[in-house]
Amino acid sequence: MRIPVAVTVKAPPSVVWALVTDIEGAADTISGIDEVEVLERPAEGILGLRWKETRTLYGKSATETMWITEVDEGASYATEARSHGSLYRTEVRLTGIPEGTRLEMEFSAEALTRGARIMSVLLGWMMRRAIAKALRQDLEDVRRAAEAQAAEPSG
Repeated sequence: MRIPVAVTVKAPPSVVWALVTDIEGAADTISGIDEVEVLERPAEGILGLRWKETRTLYGKSATETMWITEVDEGASYATEARSHGSLYRTEVRLTGIPEGTRLEMEFSAEALTRGARIMSVLLGWMMRRAIAKALRQDLEDVRRAAEAQAAEPSG
């Protein structure tokens, strides 16, 4: 399963990058995140950052442990999580455009166990819609925060 979403942000890539890489402060920016607990912090940068992220889905609280596996500073990063017999991967990419920044997110899920493959077949359509909706909301939240920051007078 692959779910790509994208949004145009009227803010420079540096502002958007600062927001999407502020994992510890993500709950302040992204309405779908209830809590973030950093578990491991690298000496510098974000590669290797590991955290627990809690969201409310279908009225239930769900916590996943995630980590950053790849970084192209200022342009993209990838996170992974393993849960319920599946490997989840999210790629975040930024591209500077005349209007500001093109922010893209692509979520993918790979069933690693037989049970996860069965659940994917039975419930994949429902999961796909819910995940796409959550990703779009995440990007909208980042867009609003970045545009608000970019509009603030510097001083």
